[in-house]
Amino acid sequence: MKFLNQIICFIVGALFIFSGAVKAIDPIGTAIKLGEYFEVFATDVPSLNGLFHFLNQNTTILAVIFVVSEVVLGTALLIGFKRKITVWLLFLMITFFTFLTFYSAYFNKVTDCGCFGDFLPLKPWESFTKDVVLLVLISILLVQVKKLTNKSNFFTFVVMLSTTLLTGFLTFYAIYFEPPIDFRAYAIDKNISEQMKSEEPPRYLYIMEKDGQEFEMTEYPTDPAYKYVSNKLLNEAESKPKITDYSLWNDDGDFTQESLTEKRIFILVHNVKKGNFDTFEKIKKMISEVTAKNANIKVAILTSDTQQAIDAFKASQNINFPFYYIDATVIKTIARSNPALWMLDEGTVVGKYSPNDIPNSETVLSLFK
Repeated sequence: MKFLNQIICFIVGALFIFSGAVKAIDPIGTAIKLGEYFEVFATDVPSLNGLFHFLNQNTTILAVIFVVSEVVLGTALLIGFKRKITVWLLFLMITFFTFLTFYSAYFNKVTDCGCFGDFLPLKPWESFTKDVVLLVLISILLVQVKKLTNKSNFFTFVVMLSTTLLTGFLTFYAIYFEPPIDFRAYAIDKNISEQMKSEEPPRYLYIMEKDGQEFEMTEYPTDPAYKYVSNKLLNEAESKPKITDYSLWNDDGDFTQESLTEKRIFILVHNVKKGNFDTFEKIKKMISEVTAKNANIKVAILTSDTQQAIDAFKASQNINFPFYYIDATVIKTIARSNPALWMLDEGTVVGKYSPNDIPNSETVLSLFK
């Protein structure tokens, strides 16, 4: 039984560390996902609307707490640090996650739980199954918690402190700048036009009925004696484009395809009131120098805010760049910072910067061929 407990500790600990680590790279993505859950609960449980509204205003803090806790608790379980309290905390955490994923799957509310960030998207029922397995494994440890070996000494204390500090540093780095590793479809070196295409055409398995019997076919039969029952998509991952909702527009029309041509610098503004515009003068200066040296580079603002807000923003910043609307979810997927710089060369992403990491004009010019 001791060997089994060691195996369970390794599996659970490693999964929690992995789950926390991939989310620590992009804590804002986790915050966005938490916000989706809180919005759903605020609608479904109106009596607690105030609570969920408060939580929704503090998703970044909650995301950091969740992410760091996952890595720290996973590490504690692996090295045997205070295993009794560790197992109890893991049990409470996985119970909470299991409820979330079940609610999401059963009511089809949030289609991607974000358990492994953008690194490994899981469908709701896949997430729920994963959480149930973890809940069972942690419950086994909980029943035998008194038999688990504790290794609370100076070495394990140093490991725990180092893990907490390193994970915390990584999350704050990703918040202050952009995620150091980008798993999204809008990452540097990705071509947006290619990401909007499927890798291969969809292939279906057709369930047909004839003479009271059901048949499975990969091609739709031409024989009228067969009656259609249902179908199943065989290559969902390959037939679905990585990007399905990229669209730009304004009162003059659609700008989507044009945005994927030529050399472009986009200033992304999610929300004017919530943006960090302390370094915007530096952004304007850099753009002015870049366009003076290369007139072929075009600049525009992408926003999910209102025209009134953007007009006021342009007036306050004394800029006259054209602006285009973009979906609120898409703009947050492209870049987590608000504002942010996103640079395309013939539709290929060549640069992405937060307002805390504005490059000089020479660096930007070198990005464009």
